Amino acid sequence: MDKQESQSFGRCIWQARRKKGLSQRELAAKVGVDSTYLSKLENDHVEPSEKVIRSLAEHLSLNALELIYLAGRMTQHDSEALEELVKANYKEMPALFRRVRENPGIDSLVKARDERIARLQKENAELKAKVSSLEKELQIYKFYSKEEIERVANNTLKLMHKNNFPPRWPMDASRVADSLDIAISFAKIVPDEQGPIVAKILPMEREIILNQDIQELQGKLHESTIAHEIGHWLMHVTQYEAENLRKEINNNLEVEETQNIFFCRSIIEQLDTYKVNIKHDHIEWQAEYFASCLLMPTFKLEEVRRGRDLTNWRHLYAMQDDLGVTISNLINRLQDLGWIYIPEGSKQIYPRKIESVEF
Repeated sequence: MDKQESQSFGRCIWQARRKKGLSQRELAAKVGVDSTYLSKLENDHVEPSEKVIRSLAEHLSLNALELIYLAGRMTQHDSEALEELVKANYKEMPALFRRVRENPGIDSLVKARDERIARLQKENAELKAKVSSLEKELQIYKFYSKEEIERVANNTLKLMHKNNFPPRWPMDASRVADSLDIAISFAKIVPDEQGPIVAKILPMEREIILNQDIQELQGKLHESTIAHEIGHWLMHVTQYEAENLRKEINNNLEVEETQNIFFCRSIIEQLDTYKVNIKHDHIEWQAEYFASCLLMPTFKLEEVRRGRDLTNWRHLYAMQDDLGVTISNLINRLQDLGWIYIPEGSKQIYPRKIESVEF
C-alpha cells in the first residue's frame, strides 16, 4: 500500500478503486454491500467490519492486514493476543501506559501539532477574505447555448475514455465523477431559510454531497441527479480559483466554515418546466440539459434506436432500459432533438426526420 496515498482508510479505498477503473456501484456489487454504504466508507463516515475490509482488499489488490490497521481496527487474532498479553502482564501494564504518556517524543508531536493549528488559525482570516471574493465571482454565470452544453457533455465523455473510465450503458454516472476526480457521497443536508437542499458541491474538497433524506436520489433519479450536479460543477463552479484556494487551506481545521459551497435545490427532469428568465431556473436548466446530453448523447441514441420504431411506446421503454434513464427523460431528449413530437396532453407520438450525427 502506498504510504503517500494512505491519508485515511476511505481515501485509500477511493484511490485504489479508481486505479482499478471501477465505479462505486461495480465495487459495491463485488464486495456485497450497497453503493451508498461504500460511498460512506470512502468518505470515512462509517466504520467497516473486518469481513468487508478483507473483501475490499481482495478486489482492490490491497494488503488486507495493512487495510485493517489503517481502518483503526485489529484482527480477531490480534485482539485475542492482546487480551492474553494484558492478562499475563497485568501488573506491568500501569507502568507501561505511564511511560507511554510521559514519552518526550509524544510531547514534541503534540507541541508541533499545536503550533500548526495556531499558524493555520492565524492564516484563516486572510483566507476568509479570499473566499468572500470567490463567492461573489461564483454568482456570475455564463450563458451556455444548447450547442455549447452538448459540446461540454461530449468532451466529458471523451475525457472518461482518456482517464480510464470509459462510459458504459446503462450509464453509471459515478464513473463520470471518478474520471473528473470528484467524490460522490450521501449525507443529511438540513434545509436552510430558502428551503430543502438536494445536493451541495464543495469545490475545494472536490466533493458532491447528495441529500440522503431524499429517497428518489437513491432510486430512479440517482444517475440523472449525479449528472446534473456534474453539470453544475463543469459550468457553474470556478475550478481554477477554487483549486488554488483548496491547496492553500488544505488541513485547515476551520475549512468547513470558510469554504464556498454551491447548493442545488432542484431534481426536476422536465426541461420545459424551468423558467429560463429566472436566474435560479436558468442555471438549473443548463445543468439538466447537460445531464440529458451526457446520459443520452446523440451517437448512443442512434445506436439504441436501430431496428426500433420511435413512435412505439414499447420500443421507447426498451431504449429507456438500454440507456438507464427515465422514460420522461428519454422522450424529452428525443423531442428536443426533433426526432419525435408528442402534443401536450397526448400519448400519440409523431415521427420527425432523423439526421445522423457523428460523435
